[in-house]
Amino acid sequence: MQITINCHSSIRVATDKIIYFDPFKIEEETHDADIIFITHDHFDHFSVEDIKKVEKEDTVYVIPDCMYNLLGGENVVTVNPGEKNIVEGYEVLSIPSYNVHSSFHPKEKGYVGYVVTIEGKRVYVAGDCDMNEDNTKLSCDIALVPVGGKYTMDYKEAAELINTIRPELAIPDHYGGVAGSMEDGEKFRELVDKDIRVEILV
Repeated sequence: MQITINCHSSIRVATDKIIYFDPFKIEEETHDADIIFITHDHFDHFSVEDIKKVEKEDTVYVIPDCMYNLLGGENVVTVNPGEKNIVEGYEVLSIPSYNVHSSFHPKEKGYVGYVVTIEGKRVYVAGDCDMNEDNTKLSCDIALVPVGGKYTMDYKEAAELINTIRPELAIPDHYGGVAGSMEDGEKFRELVDKDIRVEILV
């Protein structure tokens, strides 16, 4: 699989299908998305303008149940925190995604991150969250976590989360634009245990 970050938390995974998470600031119209996962309804994660640039006629959308009135209809799978689903052959676990230190993303909203099993690897896309009692219990092989602070955990807390859940690979996101500085990725890498690989894609 090939993981790229367009910017911020706009993630593309190329495997046997093309999978997007929270498409945002997409420059070219590719119309190549087989599946689009949305974590929550904030503008930098749910951008209809950018979804339209990558969607195609048979794209499947996976969204939190709380967003059904925004993107309901055919080819839409709604999920609740803690649920397991099979989407286009992929096992999907929806992880509660929320803040502990602020009120930007309350737990009661029902926002989610996702653990999607791709090519035998459990890929965790955290969405906007702090380190919390739900994401410290999950198991994954690859973790994409926010490090920019303000709306999410900062690079210090994100490194603590990674050192707790211990994936093979950690990828920082959600910094250098809407929140955080471009240096946050490298600061995160410095604090992650040396036996955990870190890739900087932003």
